[in-house]
Amino acid sequence: METKVSTQPKVRFTPEEYLELERKAEIKSEYLDGEMFAMPGVSWQHAKIVANIIVDLGNQFMDRPFHVLGPELRVKVSSTGLYTYPDVFITGDEPVLEDDHHDTVLNPLAIFEVLSDSTESYDRGKKFAHYRALDSLREYFLVSQKEYRVERFTRQEHGDWLYSEVTKLESSIEIPSIGYRLPLSRIYNKVTFKLSQ
Repeated sequence: METKVSTQPKVRFTPEEYLELERKAEIKSEYLDGEMFAMPGVSWQHAKIVANIIVDLGNQFMDRPFHVLGPELRVKVSSTGLYTYPDVFITGDEPVLEDDHHDTVLNPLAIFEVLSDSTESYDRGKKFAHYRALDSLREYFLVSQKEYRVERFTRQEHGDWLYSEVTKLESSIEIPSIGYRLPLSRIYNKVTFKLSQ
């Protein structure tokens, strides 16, 4: 049986076209270089970890000049053109928004991505390369949903990124940009890992 190769050119969108479509869409998509990429679904563990981080940080920010936001809001990396939906991100008291729709943030201080099999290599590689182009970004966190593990990349004074990780449930991960230590016990509250077969 012969396989037919499509000769149809890829549909490409301008950033303005992407935003117009995305604001009406039921399924979120990232955008880069004229292409839209549908966001994958998430597991119970993934959703629970995201909720735990948002709740804990939200409680810390009640009387502090920071905001914690979830995957409902876009972040744009202006210098590379990436539009994406981080699992969790933190802004200062005055977030910079792209336009009067108030749905795209340009200046996150810290970003959390919860790792999954389908996105881990992207989150560690190309996506982190885009995020490093954000002048505002101070910390990037990769959170496992398979074990107690949070990896942190911290921007240093000369632009290098310092790596550290925490793997004990009784430990905390430091977020220097906001002066807070986030306990792993709160990140993984009521999260159970699947037993290996």
